[in-house]
Amino acid sequence: MNRLGGPLLTAYLRQATPHDFSGIQKIIDQAKQLLKADGIDQWQDGYPDDTVLHHDLEQKRGFVLITDDQIAGYGVLFEELEPAYEAIKEGAWVQTGVPYVSIHRIALSSDFRGRHLSSVLMDHLISAAALKGYTDLRIDTHPENPRMQHVIKQAGFEYRGVVYLDMPNGKRLAYQRMLTRR
Repeated sequence: MNRLGGPLLTAYLRQATPHDFSGIQKIIDQAKQLLKADGIDQWQDGYPDDTVLHHDLEQKRGFVLITDDQIAGYGVLFEELEPAYEAIKEGAWVQTGVPYVSIHRIALSSDFRGRHLSSVLMDHLISAAALKGYTDLRIDTHPENPRMQHVIKQAGFEYRGVVYLDMPNGKRLAYQRMLTRR
């Protein structure tokens, strides 16, 4: 039994492969449907589409959370400079001028919702970023997405300001988590 009284689940993170594409695509589509049902316009314009997901796999930046031998979640560690992040408004990053990693496209399979696996996925992505040597982690989310805001804050990220993505309705709340290096 886990700490919530449910069955113990083994969950681990691994790099996504082209073989995982259909499972990732399904999870992203389910996330789009959930956002639409919640009245949130995030991911309602086609993004992220198949081209973006294939590019994630080609660039080896996509990761899948495996639970009960199934793909339960998806996330991306983006290790490139984010132009929108460089132009943060209404706040500032704690640290600038050092490499950072951005976390994107967090999504959980509807088959696993309610099991608190979004927190597990975030924890594993943070660990993967730390193993790559990053101490500055950044993430953004839609201002009307309270679910993701909760997951982000629960993972230890702190609000830093607003960034504007190059898309319609591109305003996003920006968060940062600094890891200690010893």
